[in-house]
Order: sequence, then C-alpha cells, then structure tokens
Amino acid sequence: MKKKVIAVLLVCAMAFSLAACGNSAEEPAAPAEETSEAEEPAAEEPAAEAPAAVEDEKIAMITDSGDITDESFNQITWETIIAYGEANGIEYEYYKPAGEENEDRINSIDLAIAEGATVVVMPGYLFGPAIAEEQDLYPEVTFIAVDVTEGDVVNLADEQVALGSNVYVCSFQEEQAGYLAGYAAVKDGYTDLGFLGGMAVPAVIRYGYGYVQGINAAAEELGVDVNVKYYYGGQFYGDSNITAAMEGWYSNGTEVVFACGGGIYTSAVEAAEIHDGKVIGVDVDQRPSIGDCCVTSAMKGLGSAVTSALDTYFSGNFSSIGGTAAQLGLTQGDYLGLPTDDASWGFETFTKDEYETVLAGIKDGSIAISADTENAPEVGSHTTVNYIE
Repeated sequence: MKKKVIAVLLVCAMAFSLAACGNSAEEPAAPAEETSEAEEPAAEEPAAEAPAAVEDEKIAMITDSGDITDESFNQITWETIIAYGEANGIEYEYYKPAGEENEDRINSIDLAIAEGATVVVMPGYLFGPAIAEEQDLYPEVTFIAVDVTEGDVVNLADEQVALGSNVYVCSFQEEQAGYLAGYAAVKDGYTDLGFLGGMAVPAVIRYGYGYVQGINAAAEELGVDVNVKYYYGGQFYGDSNITAAMEGWYSNGTEVVFACGGGIYTSAVEAAEIHDGKVIGVDVDQRPSIGDCCVTSAMKGLGSAVTSALDTYFSGNFSSIGGTAAQLGLTQGDYLGLPTDDASWGFETFTKDEYETVLAGIKDGSIAISADTENAPEVGSHTTVNYIE
C-alpha cells in the first residue's frame, strides 16, 4: 500500500513537470484522423456492435527507446494502435518516458493509468522490470508487451517474477526472418555481406545467426564462396563512429549490410549512400523510407501481434492468454517474412516464387533453423564469417 501511495504521489507531481510531454502525446491527432478516414467503413461496424464494451476503455502505449517516428518498433506499434482505436471507437494515447531507466518507464505507466488507461501496450524487452513492478499494483489493468520474453520479467532486484493473469507477453522467432533475408541476398548474387547488430540481446542475436544460416544455405546450394562481416555496435542508434566503420566495410568490398537494432540502421544507410552500397532493413518494411538502397527487410509481425492481443482483450477472452508468454513464428501464423509488394521487392534475380518455396519449407519444418543464441551457427566450406569484437 505504501508503494502504491508513493506511485500516486509521483504521478501527481509529474502532472505538472511533464505538461509538455502530455501535450506531445496529442500531437499525432492528425495521423489518427487520416487513419479514421482510410478505415471509416470498418470503424462503423465494431462501434455499433459493442459500444458499451469500449465506452470506458483507453489504450495507452509506452514508447521504447526512441520515439513514434523511429520507422521501427515504436512507429509500427503506435500506428497499429491508432488504426485499432479509430476502427473500434476506443480512446488511445502514447507516453514517452523521460529517460532510459526502469523508473522512467514505471513512471510513464503510472501516469498513463492515472489518466484512465485500461490497457497498456509496451514494445521491447526493456519493459520486463516495469511489468514485474506494476502488474500487482494494478490488477484491474491489462498489460500487453511485444518482443518481451518471460525471462525478461524481473523485478528491480533482478529477481524472476511470475507473469500475472493480467499480463500477456510475446516474442518472435527472428531467426526465421534473418534466414530468409540472408538466403535471398545470396540467391540474388551478393557474395560479400555484413551484419550490423545493435546490442547483443537475444532478439538481435537470433536475427543475426538466422541471417548467417540463410547465407550458408544459399552458398552451399549455389556452390559460391561468400564472406560475411559480423559486428554488434553496442547501441540502438547510429553515430559517426558506426558510420565510419560501415564506410570501411563498403569501401573494402561489402555489398549489402543487414542493419539490425533500432536506429543503428541510419549509420549503415549513410555509408551505403556514399559508397553505392545496399542495406537490408529490419522489423518493418523500411524500403519506403530508406529508398532503393534497401534491398529488402527482415520483418516480424509486431502489428499483427498487437492487434491479435487487443482483439482477445476486447472480445472478453483475455483470460485465454493472460499470464502466458508466446513465441511467434511461421508455424503460428504469418508473423515473419520479407515484404513482397512490388515497390518493396528490391531483388533483381531472386524471384517471389523462389521466396514462397523457402517460406513453405520453414513453415512445414523441412528447413530447420537453429534458435541457439549461445553458439554461432556452423557453416560450410563456401561461407566465411568474420566475427568482429
């Protein structure tokens, strides 16, 4: 009870000190109106079916590192919530933590709930401790966290905490998307490739090791020799040092770099544009924003996962997933893959039919991809990987 009182007092204090932040939460009103117009026919039916069920509901999103214009995690999660709220007549708002500490995320959750949030959506493993601390304080609030595993949910003393019945977390089998990107790149003719990871956390490692496995599979199939540079930048943003390192890669023959880790991709793009190189995007289809230097993107269905969880909650069936941690892959649905729209298909020789064949192989299990994050994948005689410390 003492902790609850302190949390409430903190929220009250923040209401004055974060007035500017509160105003920024309403800035995306224009995009929300645009979404409403685009989806107006769909919005009428759910609102007519269950207006009472959503009358007192509010969806809050707490941003991960970065903001809602990061062209990655935060943006796709926020756009999904805008579309869902507009289509179903549900209030929504986002909150950006004041800093990068667990307490900052906890304070944002407290503020969101004080302002009426009944469902809190959080993207990213960094929310594990906040979930552990908040789930019992607010048993009447539902928490949905994407790209979070059960192992991430530890309290501020770093002790494992069981998921509450008001919590659902899900993660992804990123190695499958990484495999597809690496396989496609080699099949398209690239033989000097790079992997630029952000921090060496499990999701990034799975992307990277899957990428290496896909590269190796295609190299063995084609009988061509392939070289891979592999490096973790230790951060989720680009800077002059990372850009300089990528310039070195491209100037020494690297043709395409899979840039995986929040905003770190900006450094790969900057270097690629200088040296006429290519990049592979991550999490969402990044070609529309990056441009033609983006060959493809290793995507995971953040939006689909959020929509599915919200549907379960608003249909009154959250108890079927509450207290559970799901790991979503191609056997569970279309949660991973490469973009296949013509505008986003940057391959010259690798075809969509070839892509569908390898995709089917992953789905039916005939193509096995290791999810091991402790040991680098084994490769054949045609693939050389340089793991750079």
